[in-house]
Parts: sequence; C-alpha cells; structure tokens
Amino acid sequence: MAIVTGATSGLGRASALALGRAGATVVVNHLPGSEELADEVIGKIGASGGQAAPFAADVSQSNVRAMFEEAVSRFGTVHILVNNAGIQSGAGFHQMTLEQWRRVMAVNLDGQFLCAREAVREFLRRGPQPEISAATGKIICMSSVHQRIPWAFEANYAASKGGVALLMQSLAQELAPARIRVNAIAPGAIRTPINRPAWETPEALSNLLKLIPYGRIGEPADIANAILFLASDLSDYMTGATVYVDGGMALYPAFRGNG
Repeated sequence: MAIVTGATSGLGRASALALGRAGATVVVNHLPGSEELADEVIGKIGASGGQAAPFAADVSQSNVRAMFEEAVSRFGTVHILVNNAGIQSGAGFHQMTLEQWRRVMAVNLDGQFLCAREAVREFLRRGPQPEISAATGKIICMSSVHQRIPWAFEANYAASKGGVALLMQSLAQELAPARIRVNAIAPGAIRTPINRPAWETPEALSNLLKLIPYGRIGEPADIANAILFLASDLSDYMTGATVYVDGGMALYPAFRGNG
C-alpha cells in the first residue's frame, strides 16, 4: 500500500499511476479543491485493475497525520511513501519575500519531514512483513538536480532540495537497522506543468537541450520507472542513495571541452 503526495499532476500523478498498475493500493494525496483531478487519477488506476482512494491534505500542515490514520484504518497499513509534493516560487534574491521563502520550505522540506515521520511511525508500529517485502518500509523522497546544482533566481527551491538530500541520508542512516529504506530521486528537466516555460516553445526547448547531454527532455514516465524500482525489492540493498534521472544534466555539460 502506497501514499503518493502531490499525486494529481506531474511526477506525482505518473508515480501514482505506475504504482497502481504494478498492483499497489494507492492513496492519492491532493490539495483541497482539486477533487476532480484526484478522481481522474483514481479512475485511471481503477481502469488498469488497481485500487486507489483520495485524501485532501496540504502536506505542510499537521493534517498529514489524519491522512496516515485514514490509510491505516482503511487498508491496514502503509508500505511505501512517495514524498513528492513540491512547489517553486522564484525571484531575484534581493526581491524574494519571506513568504516566498517560507512557503517553498514549508511544502518542499517541512512536508517531507511531516510525511516521513508519520510513515516511520507506522512502519515501526507494524513491524516487518516479509511476505510482502524484504524491507519494513520504503520512503522515496523527490529531490532535484538542484540539490547539487546551484540555481540562480530559485534560491529557496535549491535550498529546500539540498535540505531534502540530507534529510533523506540522515533518515536512511538512522532507520537502516529497522530495515526501513530511504532513498531519493533527483529529476532533471522533465516535461511537467511546473516547468512548462522551459520546454513549451521550440526556442525554449532548444536552449534547454543544451543542458542535457542525452539530447532529450525527460518524461514523467522516466521518473515513475525509477519510483517502481526503489519501491520494489529489486533495490533492497539500496538506502541513502540519490538516483539522478536527468539525462546527464548533473554532469555539467557546459564543461565539455572547456575544462
């Protein structure tokens, strides 16, 4: 059973659909007011033979606990958390407001803390289920290449993802003896609504591709496939790892021949 936060668009939607097709029961987390989008995702999971249920919660708020309680009450337990929900609110640093800074941190970092904490509490309460998985539980944190690559005009976003990286590693180190695996995915440029201006015109796409050695923009399915790997026992000896799914963006392609 999996909880996917921010599951109604972009990477979260693709991850929820992939997990549902793979046989997991999925709680589709969404913001209040986006019930139609959640129903569309649930309908697609159902059409593929899977089972899903919605839960409206802002992951930066304390009602995250209620989401986990509802999942456990309805489905018995939670096995997988995809800590995906995230936002951007960029600005020149001298113009960035405290509200912009705090809101990005609240969703991107506080939200991952709150959801991971509830997941860990449930994993420890339930204990191992070797008939289900070799791991007691699995947490997959959605990070970004910008946990490693600085990003001018997006200092709040980059700082939040740097925080996600060390949150993930610290949890992995602490929880490994309990056979709880914690890993992260660092997407590069993916064709999602959050970064539409970077790819929606031929000129923008051409400029973007200069940053991607592999020569194409990523698709949400590229991330969903990595989610399936980290959520399965195929990756059972992995914890504390960040998987870069970026077409080589983190290789600093501008340095080719210029180093």
